[in-house]
Amino acid sequence: MLTIGELMMSGQVQPKEKELAPPIFLFGEYELRLPAGFDPTNREQFFQVCQTNRPLGLERNSEGRLCVTMPTGGRTGNRNSELNYQLMAWSRQSCLGYVFDSNTGFELPNGAMRAPDAAWVSRGRLDTIPEAQREKFLPIAPEFVIELRSDSDRLPPLKTKMQEYLTAGVSLALLLDPASQKVYIYRPGAAMVELDNPATLDCSPELPGFVLELEPIFNPQI
Repeated sequence: MLTIGELMMSGQVQPKEKELAPPIFLFGEYELRLPAGFDPTNREQFFQVCQTNRPLGLERNSEGRLCVTMPTGGRTGNRNSELNYQLMAWSRQSCLGYVFDSNTGFELPNGAMRAPDAAWVSRGRLDTIPEAQREKFLPIAPEFVIELRSDSDRLPPLKTKMQEYLTAGVSLALLLDPASQKVYIYRPGAAMVELDNPATLDCSPELPGFVLELEPIFNPQI
């Protein structure tokens, strides 16, 4: 995931027409349209920009800079679906909370808005959010997040993002790297744990009884 500024410097994205207002940026065949006077730190404005620029994915870092993701390829999409399928199956059985996919934005205390590939929020935590706000980005940090590294993702920024999650109040954060078949486990107050090609991963005690199966994620049958 790169910021707009980084992409423009690399030549991967350029303004469509410099004299146009509002500004339009091209990402391959996709256009990113920003309204005149757009303030990415304004939550309502940012939410509306995210809705009007689908299927591009937008996040905001703690400095207010936009981070853009393109639609995924088939294999990555299949891996994401497997992640959410496993997490949803456990959540329905346990009835302890709610699962959210990569289209869900979470407003973190440091001003960032992140959309992890999979997330889980307990019932008690979600109950503090008014009904109307649940249609927009959720103003909380999930208790559990998973980030899945794609071929275009650089590992160091993802590791930085995992630390950001912990600072925001996430209890368990997993970074999965299918290319190396490694899992990086982050918990508050503990050193990061790196596992090499584990078959399963027990997510207790944060998610009691949830065991993530890695084989269909690291080696999808497509």
